[in-house]
Amino acid sequence: MTFVKHAASERAASWEAAGLEWLRAAGGTSVVEVTSVESNSLVLQQLSSTSPSTAAAEDFGRSLAATHSAGASAYGVGPDGWQGDGYQGPADDLLPLPLRPYDSWGAMYADLRVVPLLERATALRSEAEQLLRRLRGGDFDGSCAAPARLHGDLWSGNVVWTADGAALIDPAAHGGHPESDLAALALFGAPHLERIVASYEEVAPLGDGWRERVPLMQLHLVLLHAVLFGGGYVEQTRRILHRYR
Repeated sequence: MTFVKHAASERAASWEAAGLEWLRAAGGTSVVEVTSVESNSLVLQQLSSTSPSTAAAEDFGRSLAATHSAGASAYGVGPDGWQGDGYQGPADDLLPLPLRPYDSWGAMYADLRVVPLLERATALRSEAEQLLRRLRGGDFDGSCAAPARLHGDLWSGNVVWTADGAALIDPAAHGGHPESDLAALALFGAPHLERIVASYEEVAPLGDGWRERVPLMQLHLVLLHAVLFGGGYVEQTRRILHRYR
């Protein structure tokens, strides 16, 4: 069975399809199947959801580590063969997701994930300067050995739990820091999160101090929410910026 998902444009539909296929090619976590892309619509496999078991969560942790380990050619790049920027945010209010290759995770995170959103959240720009200097100076680069193949928007709503285990949907796929996907799962809460992380570490141990970096890894998505929705996300962003000054 299939269902049709309408995108904001033909390019946005192609972007989502490219991300799903790139993640599928990693051979790790299950990914919703793209049957076809027709103009501004995707024809996707119909997924039937169920409650996740502890065993399914552990399988997900291990398979997500395998997806990440498939890697990317550089930090900040999109799926193989994709040209130009991608998209981020809800389908009815998409923003550009800047994409270009970097050797440094911190510089990429500053230039492509944080600064473009700060240009839309000008009240926070001055408070971000110290963290931006740290990112560009490589202070956090040692926590990541190589670019991971990220889902890029891995909040719990983009993981569908089926009878066969977890399946990924709605990516903003790019090369980045593996802790970013795990931090996204924690942002709004994921079932059996501690088991997911523990099983992930069975395959790919996280770097020292990873728990202290969780808010930093969440900054991109929190700032995106601040731009799109305002409210408490603005203050949450401010707290993260001050934490890493």
